[in-house]
Amino acid sequence: MRAEAGASPNAGPGPARNTTVTPGHGPDGVPQPNRDPEAVSRFVERFASYLTEAGMPRMPSRVFAALLASDTGGLSSAELGEQLQISPAAVSGAVRYLAQQHMVSREREPGSRRDLYRMHSNQWYEVLASRDGVIKRWEEALREGVDNLGPTTPAGRRIAETLAFFEFVETEYAGMMERWRVHREELFGEG
Repeated sequence: MRAEAGASPNAGPGPARNTTVTPGHGPDGVPQPNRDPEAVSRFVERFASYLTEAGMPRMPSRVFAALLASDTGGLSSAELGEQLQISPAAVSGAVRYLAQQHMVSREREPGSRRDLYRMHSNQWYEVLASRDGVIKRWEEALREGVDNLGPTTPAGRRIAETLAFFEFVETEYAGMMERWRVHREELFGEG
């Protein structure tokens, strides 16, 4: 999203940002890539629809995709609402969900009372790492299920197989995440 010349991207209290926008430059004078806003919107909606198909609620999917497509990785509630054409309440509910899933964090914009919602720099690692505790709780419940139903009953065997799957995933997961860290550093030079 680019501000029009003379528009104030920082309404409200706090120090005013440079609001003079020259063509091809953002509010801070940083060169901005020439993008087709409609193409960006199509990407956001398409990726959001895939996230929704995978089980994420629709509005958090749209907000997450918008943050993913922003150069800074962070947008204010007003910017998200304007870009996605959604209400402040919809933005609030979406970012609350995303924060609970460890997919975004809320930061205070320096010198302002305005919050920015930001993606983590190593987004997918953070999301998957937060799932480790969930898998451990599932394993505990599954062990109890095997004990209660009996390991030789059809239900007990099915639950034991499910438990074995999650134990396998947990073992492989630690190595996979380490391999990703090394691979990411090789690709992007970030540790």
